[in-house]
Amino acid sequence: MGTDSVTSDGLGRLLLGLRCGAGLSQEELAAAAGISVRAVADLERGRTRGPQRRTVQALAAALRLDPADAEQLEQAAKAGRPRPRQEVRPAADGAVTPASGMLALPRDIGDFTARGPALSQLHALVDREHPAHPPVAVVSGQPGLGKTAFAVHAAHGLADRFPDGVFAVDLRGMEEEPTSARDALARLLGALGVAESEVPAGTDDRAGLYRSLVGERRILLVLDNAVDEDQVRPLLPGSGSSLTIVTSRRALAGIESVHRIALAVLKREEAVELLTRIIGPQRVKREAQAVRDLADLCGHLPLAVRIAGQRLAVRPEEHVGKLVARLAEESRRLDSLQAGGLQVRAAFALSYQQLSPPSRLLFRRAALVAGPDFSPESAALLTGLPAARAALYAEELTDAGLLQPDTVVERYRFHDLLKLFATEQLTLEEGPQVVAEARDRLARWMLSRATAAALRFDAERHAEDPVDDPDPASAPADRTEARGWLEAERSEWVAALRQAQVAGRHQQVIDAAEAMHWFSDVNHHWELWVEVFTRAVDSARVLGSRRDEAVHLNYLSWAYSYCLYDNAGALAAADRACAVAHEIGDALQIGWALGYSAGALRRLGRTEESIHRFQDAAARLADVDAPPARLAELSVLNALGRGLRESGRVEEALVIHRRGVELSRQSLWGQAADTIGLYHALALHETGNDLAALGRWAEAEGMLRGAVEGFDSLRVPAWGEPARLDLGLVLRRLTRYDEAHETLLAAHGGLSQLKSPRQEEAAAELRAVEQLTTGGR
Repeated sequence: MGTDSVTSDGLGRLLLGLRCGAGLSQEELAAAAGISVRAVADLERGRTRGPQRRTVQALAAALRLDPADAEQLEQAAKAGRPRPRQEVRPAADGAVTPASGMLALPRDIGDFTARGPALSQLHALVDREHPAHPPVAVVSGQPGLGKTAFAVHAAHGLADRFPDGVFAVDLRGMEEEPTSARDALARLLGALGVAESEVPAGTDDRAGLYRSLVGERRILLVLDNAVDEDQVRPLLPGSGSSLTIVTSRRALAGIESVHRIALAVLKREEAVELLTRIIGPQRVKREAQAVRDLADLCGHLPLAVRIAGQRLAVRPEEHVGKLVARLAEESRRLDSLQAGGLQVRAAFALSYQQLSPPSRLLFRRAALVAGPDFSPESAALLTGLPAARAALYAEELTDAGLLQPDTVVERYRFHDLLKLFATEQLTLEEGPQVVAEARDRLARWMLSRATAAALRFDAERHAEDPVDDPDPASAPADRTEARGWLEAERSEWVAALRQAQVAGRHQQVIDAAEAMHWFSDVNHHWELWVEVFTRAVDSARVLGSRRDEAVHLNYLSWAYSYCLYDNAGALAAADRACAVAHEIGDALQIGWALGYSAGALRRLGRTEESIHRFQDAAARLADVDAPPARLAELSVLNALGRGLRESGRVEEALVIHRRGVELSRQSLWGQAADTIGLYHALALHETGNDLAALGRWAEAEGMLRGAVEGFDSLRVPAWGEPARLDLGLVLRRLTRYDEAHETLLAAHGGLSQLKSPRQEEAAAELRAVEQLTTGGR
C-alpha cells in the first residue's frame, strides 16, 4: 500500500482491509495486539476514529505491517485525533472548534487497583449508547473511596472512543462556594471553542448552547466533586453520544435516568495489592502479615491505604510493623494517616463541615453506640431528638457518605475511621458531662427495653404484656418482634448491663439477667451469656442475695456448658450453686445444680458419677410440687437417659426418654407453647438416638424428624443442628444416601457456624456418604 493521505473516516476501512489481508479475525487481532475485541470492532465501524499512538503501534505489530503500511495506519489515526487549536470565534455559520488545553483530564494513577466490575459497567454503558439518551454515570460514596481517581482512570481508558474531546471540571462541591453551574458552563463552552464574548449571560441560555454543541459531538466529560443536583443538571447533554461521569460524596438521588456506581471499600486482598504496587512486592513478602494488618487498620479505605503506602514508600528502610503498631493505637490513628498534603482527617472534615447542625450532632453522638450499627431509636436517645427527626438526619448523613445504611432494615453503621473521626469531634465540641448524660440515657432505656422484651420468653409469664417497657407504644408486639429487637441490639443492651453494674445498679443487673434466662435458650450459642450471668452473680453477692446467687450460678453453669463448651467451668459453677442452695434450703436450685454438675461430669468422662448425680437430681425434683420443677425434672431425665445410653444401658435410656416424651405432652400445662415445643423436641431427639443405638432405624428416623422440625420451627439452631446430624446418620444407615448427603451437608454448615465440637463428626460422616454416593453412581 502507498502512503497517500487517509482521512479519519477511512481508518476503519483501512484497518478492516489490513486485518482481512492478514487472515485474522477480530478476536485473533485483539489477542495479538493486547486490546479488547470491542476496541477492534469500534475502530473498524468508525466509532473510534483517533486511537492513541501506542494502540496503533500494537495493531501494526500484530498485523506484521511493513514500515510504509504502519505509517499509513498511524496517519489515518492521527487524522481522527482532536488537534490543539487556538480559541476562535464562531464562524458565520455558527460552527465552533475545540479550544486548546482547557479542562484537560488530570493524569492517571499508574498504580490504580481493583474496581474492575465498576469499570466494566462504564464500558457497557458506552456500548449501549442511544442518541436520544446520552449516558450519564453518577459515582458516589463516602470520603476516601477514590471516586475521583476512579473517574479519571475510567476516562483515560475510554478516551479513544471519544474523538471530539475529553474534559474535566472540578465542581468544588466541598468548598464554601462551589462552582456554580453558570460558571462551569462558561468554562465548557470555552473549551468547545466558543469565544468569551459569545458566551450567553444566563445559565439557561448557556446550557442550551452547550447542549446544541455537544449533541453533534462525541465527548467525554468528567464532572468531579458535585455538591447537589441543581449544580449538575444544566451540565448534562440532552442528546448525542457523549458520556458524562459525575462524582459526588452525595448520592444525588434527585437526578433521574442515570447509571449509578456506588463505590465501596476495597476487599482485603485488593488493599494488600494496592500496598504492593506502592511499596513493592519484596517488602510485602518480607512482612506479609504486617501488610495485611496494615490494610485492616486502614479499614480497606483506598485513601487511607494509599497514605499508609506512601508513608512507607518514602521510608524504604522502615519496617511495616512499626507503622502497624502506631496505627493500632486508636488515639493516634488519624494523626498517622497523613502523607504530605494527603490527610484522612481532612477528607472527613470537608464532608462534616457541609452538614446541618442537627446532622453534625447526630454524627458525633452516634459514636457512643456500643455495637457495629445503630437504629434511629438509639440516635434519638443520644441526641434528644424525636425519633422521626433522628431518622431524617441519619438519612442526610447517609447521603453525605458519612454513614452506611443496612440493606434490609433501618439501621446505620460507621466506617471504622469515620467513627474515630466522630469520636474526635465529640471530644472537641461537647463537654464530658453532656456526653455522660447522653450515654446514660441510652443505657438506661436499652436495659429497660431489653428486660421487658426478654420477659416475653419467660415460661411462667408468657401470657402477660411486657411490663416496665420504657416506651410501650413502640414495644415489640410479640415474641418474634422481641427476638428480632434483642438480636439486633444485643451489643447495646450488653453494654448497658455493664454500665448499670459499674454505676451500682445491681438489682437492675439481676433483673435483666433473670429476664434473659429463657431467651438464652433461643440463642444459647452466644458466648456473651457467660458474661451476663457472671455479672448477675457478682451483683447478687454485692446485695447479699443468696437465692439470686444460687439461681445465676446455675445459669452460669449452663452457659459454660452450652456456650463455651467449658465443662470444668460448668462443674465449678454448679458445685458453688449447690452449696449456696443447700445453705438456704432451696430444693429446686439444688435439683438444677445437681443436674448441671452431672452433665458436666458426663462430658468429662466421669460417667458413673454423672449417672448417680442425675438420679439424685431427678428424685429431689420429683418431690418439688411446682411447675418449674417439672421443667427441671424433664431436663434431668433427658440428660440421665443420655448418660445411660452412652454407658451402654440403652434399653434403660429408652424407658427414661419415653417417659420424658409423655411428660412433655402432659405435664407442661400452662406453659408457653414455645416452651412445650422445645422440651418435646428435646425428648424426641433423645428417644430417636436411643432407637438408633438399638438399630431400630426406621423408628429412629420418625423421632428425629419430629425433633428437627420442632427445633427449626422454634429457630433454635444450637439444638436443631445436632439433631439434623443425628438424622443424617440414621438416613445413611437406611442406605438413603442422597437424603443423607443433603441432611449432613446442612448439618455441617450449621454446626460450623455455631462452632460446635460436633462439626468434625459431621464432616467425617459427610465424606463417608460422598464416597458411598460416588461409588454407587
